Amino acid sequence: MIRIPAARRAAATLSRRQWTCPSCTHLSRRYSQKVTDSSTPPAEARQPREPPDHRRLGVQQGLFTTSVYSPGSPIFLPRGARVFNRLVDFLRRQYVRYGFDEVITPTIYKKALWAKSGHLENYGDDMYSVTGYSDRKAEADGSECRGHQHGDGKAAAAESRAQESEEGEEGEEGEEGEEGEEGEYGLKPMNCPGHCIIFASGHHSYRDLPVRYADFSPLHRNEISGALSGLTRVRRFHQDDGHIFCRPSQVEEEIGKTLDFVRVVYTALRLAGAGYRLALSTRPRDGFIGTAEEWDRAEDALRRALDRSGMDWTVNDGDGAFYGPKIDIVLRDSDGKEHQTATVQLDFQLPKRFDLEYQAPAPDHEARGETTDDPAELARYGPVRPVMIHRAVLGSVERLMAILIESYDGKWPFWLNPRQAIVLTVNTSEPVVRWANHVRNVLVGNDGKAYQDLEAGVLPSPDHPLRPTGLAVDVDDSARSLGLKIREAHSDGYGLILVVGDKDVESGLVSLGKERWTPEQMRDKMQVMADTFQ
Repeated sequence: MIRIPAARRAAATLSRRQWTCPSCTHLSRRYSQKVTDSSTPPAEARQPREPPDHRRLGVQQGLFTTSVYSPGSPIFLPRGARVFNRLVDFLRRQYVRYGFDEVITPTIYKKALWAKSGHLENYGDDMYSVTGYSDRKAEADGSECRGHQHGDGKAAAAESRAQESEEGEEGEEGEEGEEGEEGEYGLKPMNCPGHCIIFASGHHSYRDLPVRYADFSPLHRNEISGALSGLTRVRRFHQDDGHIFCRPSQVEEEIGKTLDFVRVVYTALRLAGAGYRLALSTRPRDGFIGTAEEWDRAEDALRRALDRSGMDWTVNDGDGAFYGPKIDIVLRDSDGKEHQTATVQLDFQLPKRFDLEYQAPAPDHEARGETTDDPAELARYGPVRPVMIHRAVLGSVERLMAILIESYDGKWPFWLNPRQAIVLTVNTSEPVVRWANHVRNVLVGNDGKAYQDLEAGVLPSPDHPLRPTGLAVDVDDSARSLGLKIREAHSDGYGLILVVGDKDVESGLVSLGKERWTPEQMRDKMQVMADTFQ
């Protein structure tokens, strides 16, 4: 096996070169492109090029599709799922560095929860309602179906939501309580109430904080049909939704770490060079919860964190969430349209609504984010309300994918490429085809005894574990000419184009341009490229 330092050097060197060469030793003739006189460009060259459109590129590259049976809910095809999963896996690896624990939470909650959190009153029009068995039975008996109100019925629905918001606490403890099935449910548009439930389920000391939860559960928001657009405006989406429960004295440090998290991720995605801007969104004029004093305190904390970040930022007056101010990270797409991706939001309200607390000495000083040396104060323990920080680094994974597709213009970096490599055969002889498939199996990690045992019905053992590499490798063993297959692989956007022929079968190698490698060396080099975000 090639040593890792050597693999890193080889990967770094080869990633800067043209991976495939038209003078490949397997080709009997060279393929060249006719050069035209630069003073008289062809007519098509004089036409202005349309900006990349992720909807067109997504279809061309087989990344996603849509259906009239679920408008606003993108369907990721196998290659699109590869990109999606790599982005999610990339974030998960960063969670180790930034101290997040991933949780899995329900998709639906009783309406009483959304009343308690304030979402029903302030966000109800953008939520989907889900009815249980009892409600369906009532509808069959002729009761009014609240889930089908339209037009003038929306006013009644809003009034009903306001009343339910006031009665939410009572409803949760009544016959529509925690154990009952009755009552209307809401399809979650965000994860914050669920994470509050998790925090409230345990006992916490000031030594335990900050507590950081992360969640990739699908979210649903009832966008109007006219606003739906590709992957940028959808009804069902995934978000790297995270929540930090911290002490008041830890707020600025946690916000600073989150902004650093954004910088690291956007640099790896090659978005930092294109530029993104930070915007502080402050208290809305109406429709917010909490006092003006609490909002001022939260906004001041965000301003200090932004100043410490050393990055330029602007203010969006009145554009904060209903529960707190926020920092939005905004990117431009190929049309110049801005999209909010990452976000950092400070929240003093949900911890109060869910009665969240932790135990700390000198609780009065602790609640103000102050320290004291008074022994009498330090000897007194009491409950303190934590501060909640909402954060998303990618934001909507679907929306970020749209921006990446257009930013890369369909030319993916190797680590994200849904077509990382393809193995082409020089001919269709049985030894060459068999060797091409063996090379692919080695590259994807399907070459060990564990897989042979698994096919025979024997479970893997510690001596022969399953070790898939996660690399995306295809094989083209068709009878077409090698030149045609190479041109098609280039057009399809493959990162590496490998070739095998009779000589490679004899030597146990695979050709990459003019160079030849063992399958194991090729695998190690590709893994280094993926791990170092090349």
